[in-house]
Amino acid sequence: MKTHTIIVDTQGSDKGPSSVIKGACQALDKFADLRLCLTGDRSVIEACLAENGADTGRVYIIDAPEIITNYDHPVAALNQKRNSSLVKALTELRNNPDCEGLVNAGSTGALLAGSVMFLSKPGERTRPALAAVLPAEAGGFTCLVDTGANIDCTPAMLVQFAHQGSDFMRRLYRLEKPRVGLLSNGAEETKGNKLVKETHQILKSEAGLNFIGNIEGTNALSGDCDVLVCDGFAGNQVLKNSEGIARRIITDIVRYAKKTGEPKFMELAGHLMAMYDFNSLGGGIVLGVPKPVIKAHGAANEASIVNTIGMLLNLAENRDIYKEE
Repeated sequence: MKTHTIIVDTQGSDKGPSSVIKGACQALDKFADLRLCLTGDRSVIEACLAENGADTGRVYIIDAPEIITNYDHPVAALNQKRNSSLVKALTELRNNPDCEGLVNAGSTGALLAGSVMFLSKPGERTRPALAAVLPAEAGGFTCLVDTGANIDCTPAMLVQFAHQGSDFMRRLYRLEKPRVGLLSNGAEETKGNKLVKETHQILKSEAGLNFIGNIEGTNALSGDCDVLVCDGFAGNQVLKNSEGIARRIITDIVRYAKKTGEPKFMELAGHLMAMYDFNSLGGGIVLGVPKPVIKAHGAANEASIVNTIGMLLNLAENRDIYKEE
């Protein structure tokens, strides 16, 4: 059985390193082909591994006492905090060919900037995008890109995101011609702000893309498209609104089930939780870099870390996604 080595940055999450390390320990129990590199405070990592009875024969630690926080300027922190867990993780991912990917629950800006700085060749650097693969109503999945990495975008950037998302879905899900939609406030070609209207005209004639037109927010997860393109501000709102609405509906179902004593409603709540709760969905995938990098939710619990590592293992097993054609 082939072993996959995954790097987990234990620092930076809202819940602290213990939650990330516990999730990593649970992932070791779940995935027999997993080997972990953990970056962070060695003493904290070793204590948590011992507390959780982890198989330390499948773990190695890179001591990294410094932390890059959400309050640090991403590029400045990467240059100044060379002993941070993120810098150490990215360096190991770049230099160790056995390492196949990275999970991080800390600063999104630092992770994106660092992924380009450490992993991409200087002459081949492209602006990275953050993508979320979400379950679609019609079955299958929709790749929402960008979900928060790039707030102020140009039409050229959205076109690049369309190509990145289309390539990703074609390779991972074996879709011959992924359908690409553009998020707008109406399906008509004349709808949208200046950015959307200009991007629409470019995408209509863009070679290599199966552009199907504008997609309204109500149809974001309908399955009408395989890739939904938008700027990071709008994409982040779609993602978080979907999470919030799903959480509200699930909570209401649980309350109703407890009130009525109907077990079938609890079963329904569990089913929806597995599909739509962010802890079940894993994390955001960084597109535009040569190795798999996933940004876990800052508030991720142990289950979310397990699912994020599982998502990364899936990408590692489909490495042709990251090969040049």
